[in-house]
Amino acid sequence: MNHKLRIDAEKAACTAINAVMPEGAVRRALLGKQFPGRVFLIAAGKAAPRMARAALSVLTVPVTDGLVISKYGHFDEPIGSLRCFEAGHPVPDENSVLAGEAALQLTEDLREDDTVLFLLSGGGSALFEKPLIPLAELQDITSQLLACGADIVEINIIRKRLSALKGGKFAAHCAPSRVEAVILSDILGDPLDMIASGPVSPDTATCADALSIAAKYGLRLSPEAEACLHGETPKELSNVHAQVVGSVRELCHAAGEACERLGYETVFLTDRLDCEAREAGRFLSAVLRTNAKEGKKLAFLCGGETVVHLTGEGLGGRNQELALAASEGLRGLRNACVICVGSDGTDGPTDAAGGYVDGDTFDEMKEKGISLHETLRNNDAYHALRAVDGLIVTGPTGTNVNDLYLGLIDA
Repeated sequence: MNHKLRIDAEKAACTAINAVMPEGAVRRALLGKQFPGRVFLIAAGKAAPRMARAALSVLTVPVTDGLVISKYGHFDEPIGSLRCFEAGHPVPDENSVLAGEAALQLTEDLREDDTVLFLLSGGGSALFEKPLIPLAELQDITSQLLACGADIVEINIIRKRLSALKGGKFAAHCAPSRVEAVILSDILGDPLDMIASGPVSPDTATCADALSIAAKYGLRLSPEAEACLHGETPKELSNVHAQVVGSVRELCHAAGEACERLGYETVFLTDRLDCEAREAGRFLSAVLRTNAKEGKKLAFLCGGETVVHLTGEGLGGRNQELALAASEGLRGLRNACVICVGSDGTDGPTDAAGGYVDGDTFDEMKEKGISLHETLRNNDAYHALRAVDGLIVTGPTGTNVNDLYLGLIDA
């Protein structure tokens, strides 16, 4: 393993993630804001605890009541007097439903001069739920979508129609009160109606879109669930003001600046990478192999959210799979590496944020009897990377703005 490259790669990635923590963005969004009536604060998503603390620190009016909903293990201390809910992700669970019901109860019978301060980040689709079908079936449909390689927009189009909260329905429930939404984007292009399935945003997708996705992936649906896909969502909402305050673009920009400070010439490739994870890994390794003999210190940057088509029963996540797939293309290169991390610090159902590989990784795995192709077939990147010290473990970061893919070449 090239230890210098790994140190540089981890330093750039961690610096970039620290630069997109939500506190500053939330404070800038709310500084000087005046709300005439009562204020009810609801924060939902992986970044909810940090967003809620930042809001409380800058608001000049008292919060009448509120709650914060996030993933298990994301709360480290109480947040003022706000009620805190931990729930399941990426598949909703019973606590997701309890959190959704609490949010609905909190916002019943609001007055026109009241304000719901809604702090939203990625992960909210699973964490904050009131299903229109039995929870067990919603869990099954969500698992089907995650396994078949559907992208996040397709997944959320289905989710909206199976929920009493998503697709603008929560904002409609809050009427006639005003909803002030501050949003961290984890979806490419920052479409408001797709981030956490758009609970306070008019829905741009249609029933026809949902039915087409269900047919495309051959989803197993009960008659009740199929009927929900025919139900339309709000297309206009007059009581919402929403602003996106952070996204993967800022993550990539911060990574580029960190690489430049380390002496690398930065090449920005895209902030909209959304293909199969293993294909992205092969592409990034090919870019590095082409440029490895230029005699320059180069950093190739991508951001986005890839997908994994599950064909096995192993353990891993999209960032680990992307990194592992790059290892074969890097084989034998002594001056190149790839690091892939989720900005939220979690990648799939694992304790890792992503993975690191360099020119030695492929042969190190081979020496340990690990077949790259068999590992990818079984979607078992976690165990393969762990065997060669290739896991990147950060713990929950408190933010969520997609993933960072970084390829470095040392001179």
